[in-house]
Amino acid sequence: MKASLPFKYITAVKGGKHYVVFDYKDNEGKRKRKWVGTDLPENCKKKELSAKVDEIVADFYKEYISGNIVKSENTVKMRISEDGQSLETAKTEYTFTEFFKVWLESIKPTVAETTFAGYEHTSHCIISYFDRVFPDIKLSELKAMELQRFYNDMYASGLSANTIKHYHANIHKSLKYAVKMDLITVNESEKTERPKMEKFEAMFYNEQELGLLFNTFRGDRMEIVVLIAAYYGLRRSEIIGLRWDAIDFDKKTITIREKAYTVREDGKGVTKFHNQLKTRASYRTLPLSPYIGELLKEKKERNEYLSKLMKHKYCHDYDDYICTDNFGNLITPVYVTDHFASMIRKHRLKKLRFHDLRHSCASLLLANGVPMKAIQDWLGHSTFNVTANFYSHLDYQSRISSAKVIANALGGEAETEENEDVEETSPRLQPL
Repeated sequence: MKASLPFKYITAVKGGKHYVVFDYKDNEGKRKRKWVGTDLPENCKKKELSAKVDEIVADFYKEYISGNIVKSENTVKMRISEDGQSLETAKTEYTFTEFFKVWLESIKPTVAETTFAGYEHTSHCIISYFDRVFPDIKLSELKAMELQRFYNDMYASGLSANTIKHYHANIHKSLKYAVKMDLITVNESEKTERPKMEKFEAMFYNEQELGLLFNTFRGDRMEIVVLIAAYYGLRRSEIIGLRWDAIDFDKKTITIREKAYTVREDGKGVTKFHNQLKTRASYRTLPLSPYIGELLKEKKERNEYLSKLMKHKYCHDYDDYICTDNFGNLITPVYVTDHFASMIRKHRLKKLRFHDLRHSCASLLLANGVPMKAIQDWLGHSTFNVTANFYSHLDYQSRISSAKVIANALGGEAETEENEDVEETSPRLQPL
């Protein structure tokens, strides 16, 4: 929505084509809506769409100022499609799932591709559930009771409170949009109750468990991926997005400035890259450990050797990227998650997600006295609170310091030696 004009507008997709939807008030102060077709297909270029939208908005502005806008009825009227079929739809004809799909398309041009992929993934479950349990329920008929049943059924099926929180966020945003567009008067999702969120406690490997993991992946195509994750606590997207120019062997640094992500195109997963990371703090330069540096040099030499050996059979599409296999193919984010889980099961290691290597890195840093603020910078968290919320329960060193302070103040000696139980969960960090 644009607030600088005397009306609001969004873009939406209907029948495979883009439309500009104007929301304005007539001379009597009544809210009206008008759909104007762009004649551009859904998969058109963003630059082309932006130019067309600007043109349509400019024309609409002239009509609005001159008072020539045709008054809309309660029915939303759109242009006739190319096949001659009317796209005229009364606002009361929307089922909840039909409207939910319209909302998804309306936000597509306004968010990043990765963000929209997340919306789509979450929305699939919502749409399939309501199509099955409440088929053909109208948007205007949807009440908090139906939404509450959805949340309860999802929780009973074993989904976490956090997952249901994401479902609710999508539903709430869609119904908020429906209220804004005068399709409904009340956002029913605001009346619901969601399962209580449980405090997140990160899973991690200690030093010995990481040693077993490294042995398991020795010689595997994902060996360097696993080692970087454990040594630096990088996110999966950050590791796959690493280019060779991010490594400065002379200055001995590694710079995180790009990410990889996967989206669905024509029913297939496609890996793309973007230099827009999760937060500003995610852009960081870290010291290159001698061990990781030597492994990277060996991989670079091996890539050059295999390229010459296999000639045209070697893929050169990802020569700039570090995380490739022996044939030059990119190791994709999806493969990282799936292969890591498979190797954990196959070798009967303690169950751990790939992302938990990030937590393992943080726990080792804490166990060896690295301040929480320094860990925030190392991991690229946006705020100190994020780091503290994740790892404060592991910060045993600060408790030892507190014990010493209170003992000095009140008299007596504080026990500063860690017992065997603490040693098991607080391993020493090996030099990087």
